[in-house]
Amino acid sequence: MAGFRSLARQVRDPRCDLALRRYSLRKCLERFAPYGHRATWDHLCSRAGFGPEDRSPDPVRLVAALDELEEARAVWLAYEVEFAERRKKEKHDGLRRPGSVDDWHRLTWGGFGVAWCDDPAVHPREPLAEVLRRLIAALEREPGSGCPVCGGEQLVWRYDLDHEPSSGPVCTDCGILVPRPVLTPESLAYARRARLLVSA
Repeated sequence: MAGFRSLARQVRDPRCDLALRRYSLRKCLERFAPYGHRATWDHLCSRAGFGPEDRSPDPVRLVAALDELEEARAVWLAYEVEFAERRKKEKHDGLRRPGSVDDWHRLTWGGFGVAWCDDPAVHPREPLAEVLRRLIAALEREPGSGCPVCGGEQLVWRYDLDHEPSSGPVCTDCGILVPRPVLTPESLAYARRARLLVSA
C-alpha cells in the first residue's frame, strides 16, 4: 500500500495519467484528512477551483490542492512530535494517567478527523494549515466558550456522527466537531441544552 509521500509524488508527476493523479490525491486523504475524507475532498476542490466530481481537473489546480494538504499535514505532524515528546516527559516524571486532551488525541492520531465535519459540504473556508494551527493553539491553552477555528459561539450537541466520538458539540458556523477538551464545562452544558431546544 502506497504511503502519503509516494502518492503525492504521483499527483505531481506530469508523466502520470491525469486520472491516476486525481486518484492519487484522493488516496492521500486515506492517510490524512482533517475534516474526514469527503469534507476534506470538498474543501480542497473548492479552494483549488475544481469540482469534486471533475474527472479531469487542471493539473495545476490538482497540485495546488496537494500543496494545501501537505502544508496542513506538516503542521499536524509537528504537533504529533511535540505531543509524543511531552507525554514521554510526563511519564518520566511519573504522570501516567493521560488527560482529556490525550484521550481526544488518541482518537485522531495521524490526523484523520482532527476537525471532523459530519456534513461534507459544511467546513471551514480558511486554509487547512491555518485551521489546524488554531485548533492546536486551543488545545494548548485554557478551555474557552466558542469554536477555536472560526470563533463561532453557537455550538449544538449532535448525536449519531459518522466519527468517534459519535456525539459532541458541533459549530453551527463552520461545521466542525469541536474537541471537548478545548471547551469549558459550561460551554459543553450549553451545547447539550441547545440540542434539546433544536429537537423540541
